[in-house]
Amino acid sequence: MNWWQILLLVLGIIAVILVILYFVGRKLQGKADEQQTMINQNKMTTSILVIDKKKQKVKDSNLPKIVQDQIPKYMRMRKLPLVKAKIGPKITTLMCDEKVFKVLPVKKMVKVDLAGMYIVGIKGYKK
Repeated sequence: MNWWQILLLVLGIIAVILVILYFVGRKLQGKADEQQTMINQNKMTTSILVIDKKKQKVKDSNLPKIVQDQIPKYMRMRKLPLVKAKIGPKITTLMCDEKVFKVLPVKKMVKVDLAGMYIVGIKGYKK
């Protein structure tokens, strides 16, 4: 084999890999868009008192067993941003978006957008 034949073979393999990655990426982007529309449909604004916020692994958190089972396996090993908050008379542990987690104040009443047990956005708080 000449060097140009090897080069053509390598370029062909790279082209096939890029085409496969393109289609997989399109499929994953479609799923992400679908999930985002579902979150936007189900979010509601509520006032919460943020007691504590920290990053923990799912198995170390106080999340219900049903919620822990629904989290994908690749996310169970990572540390997720969790917020312990008082919603009305009940104290619950909520998952939080990374951007919201950074600006969420501790020990203050804040209006947030909740989608189930997930804090999507923050409203009415200025630094």
